[in-house]
Amino acid sequence: MAAEPEILDELRRLRARVPQLTGALAASVDGLVLAHDTPGVEPESVAALTATALGVAVRMADVTGQGELRELLVRGVHGYVATYAAGGTAVLTLLAEDRVNVGRLHLEGRRAGARIGELVDAEPAPAPGRTPAKAVKPATRAGTARTRTARAPRTTATDARTTTES
Repeated sequence: MAAEPEILDELRRLRARVPQLTGALAASVDGLVLAHDTPGVEPESVAALTATALGVAVRMADVTGQGELRELLVRGVHGYVATYAAGGTAVLTLLAEDRVNVGRLHLEGRRAGARIGELVDAEPAPAPGRTPAKAVKPATRAGTARTRTARAPRTTATDARTTTES
């Protein structure tokens, strides 16, 4: 993969911006490692588990009507595992200490995910004979599309009438 050194550079810059990160991994949505900076953690296992968790999270977001999955956060006793969408075919998984500022984690994770997505999505088409990785699309439910109805405008104190007015 031509973008692997650039993705690895992005992971390292991300870890420099958020010192409480203990690891960062970019993977395809089907669980293949694209690049990693995960000392002490087996990247292939994390990528495979990320793909599994992603599948469940995509389905959960769809079933509950929350729309397309953007991120997934798991909090354990010793820290966080955060996964962010990175373009159409990749994800970014971050490992962080329990003392991390979660807002900062999300801010930097979303930015890095967007950058990694640009790098991955800009990859040239695969050579003839190779099949490209497919983007995971959430399953759609059969039936009618959901629609929103407009709310009635709120009345203000000057517009409202009370029973004492004539």
